[in-house]
Amino acid sequence: MERADLHRPLRRGWTTGTCAAAASRAAYEALLTGTFPDPVSVLLPGGARPAFALATSERGGDFARAGIVKDAGDDPDVTHGALIVATVRLAAPGAGVLFRAGEGVGTVTRPGLPLAPGEPAINPVPREMIRTAIAEAAALFGGSGDAIVELSIPGGAKIAERTLNGRLGIVGGLSVLGTTGIVVPYSCSAWIHSIHRGIDVARAAGLDHIAGATGSTSEAAIARLLGLPDAALIDMGDFVGGMLKYLRRHPIPRVTIAGGMAKMTKLGQGLLDLHSRRGEVDLGWLSRVAAGLGGDAALAAQIERANSAMDAFAAAEAAGIGLPGGVAAAAWKTAAHALGDGMHLEIAIFGRSGELLARVH
Repeated sequence: MERADLHRPLRRGWTTGTCAAAASRAAYEALLTGTFPDPVSVLLPGGARPAFALATSERGGDFARAGIVKDAGDDPDVTHGALIVATVRLAAPGAGVLFRAGEGVGTVTRPGLPLAPGEPAINPVPREMIRTAIAEAAALFGGSGDAIVELSIPGGAKIAERTLNGRLGIVGGLSVLGTTGIVVPYSCSAWIHSIHRGIDVARAAGLDHIAGATGSTSEAAIARLLGLPDAALIDMGDFVGGMLKYLRRHPIPRVTIAGGMAKMTKLGQGLLDLHSRRGEVDLGWLSRVAAGLGGDAALAAQIERANSAMDAFAAAEAAGIGLPGGVAAAAWKTAAHALGDGMHLEIAIFGRSGELLARVH
């Protein structure tokens, strides 16, 4: 890699919803005129109007089909490079725009999402973008704007296995997402969106207790400990702040935050984004916690020189100091401040094998 590449600005990309709107516009226009616009432009919610080259186009007796390859820019988006296809047919006058899920696009099966059960998993903003795109073409070429839009993403069911759709009750494929139409690199908007929708689904199901976990080990451990149903488990990853702040506006009576030693240490330090790029484990902070629990100066020095959080916890355990409990108490204070009043909060810290190290509530 050239050194200049290391310092270049990260390239933004386009959401699945933007690609779907552009493909729908191209297919509908071809139905009206017999010709596919290529490139095809589409209006974004913020007013920008990017243009896209068609990757595929086809006309049949009563349909037109267009496809666009999604470019997520420099974001590690699981749908980067996927083909987003719109198959459009004319609908009865007055029908408006009707949406269908084709291959690789999921169907909603649980309440709590912005779409009713049985609806294709095409979110409200992409739907509005598609309606706008079709209305623009109708105004230009004398159409009624009534259309049936079937979206498909070949291979989408397999890609969806790498998302949280199954837990949200979206079956059969991916969701067509996007709020601005633009993918901001490393904003992790899709993951945070899934956290919020998971909370919505839990609330709609009437659950009074949910657990957010930083990883698969802590999630499996907290599920065993509490016996919670799958819908109550939120894969929050590093985004504990995103989960807690959403719960502050959409409360659930009881909330558990579960994680391993390093992630919960960062939470105890006051971090709400637990990713390494946002901050490292502060061994000096850990040594002060150990001292506050009765650890002597030798232990404090040993912890400050430790190679990792795991080594620091092991040193404290050997000295008879319950460092996990002190970290859990500090993590509880950070989380409680973000969560606000009115909910019962607990923190659980687990070891690498899933053993419970501390639980504070």
